[in-house]
Amino acid sequence: MPHFSPKINGQGAGGLTLHQALSIRCEFGGSEITPFYVVLAIFVVLLLWGVAAFNRLVRRRNLVEEGWSGIDVQLKRRADLIPNLIEAVKGYMGHERAVLEKVTQLRVESQKATSPAEKGRIEGALGSALANVFAVAENYPDLKASQNFSDLQKSLADIEEQIQLARRYYNGAVREQNIVIESFPSDMVAGLFHFQRAEFFQVENAGDRQVPQVRFP
Repeated sequence: MPHFSPKINGQGAGGLTLHQALSIRCEFGGSEITPFYVVLAIFVVLLLWGVAAFNRLVRRRNLVEEGWSGIDVQLKRRADLIPNLIEAVKGYMGHERAVLEKVTQLRVESQKATSPAEKGRIEGALGSALANVFAVAENYPDLKASQNFSDLQKSLADIEEQIQLARRYYNGAVREQNIVIESFPSDMVAGLFHFQRAEFFQVENAGDRQVPQVRFP
């Protein structure tokens, strides 16, 4: 067992200087631990922890960005198909102009939205509007028999499923990032480097969460 004993270098306890009080000899291999090395060791430990915490925050942020990219790709695919859908049905649904205009309006609003929360609200409404178009189409047998319309239905249904999968991945990544940002002591690193909480991508109500019901001929 190492034996620790203070070395007063020949002076009595009454003559112990401040430097000698702070310099304690550890009789373990003749080494001496000074306040400088103690402070240096603490600094190194804190630095390594800070680097690890920073890298963890960066990794979480990258996963959130990756998740949002997946959502954005699917939303763009759906937005690109909507004009084709409107073109395919407007000749049959001349008396349903309000239904088609609602879809077009929400598509434009979605493209202007900047935040995930805002985009989620609009996309939820857009999904409901598309479901309404498909429901109204049930009243037009000739439209239902159209191969072009049938193909668009299938494509939009597939995209809707991909959006739901991408949304779950993204929201999971957001949840994990926000936990790290809000947890102590990593919240100190997050504040120092201005890491911000991410917004969830979710629709407004339970009805908007439903995948548009599509019936194929």
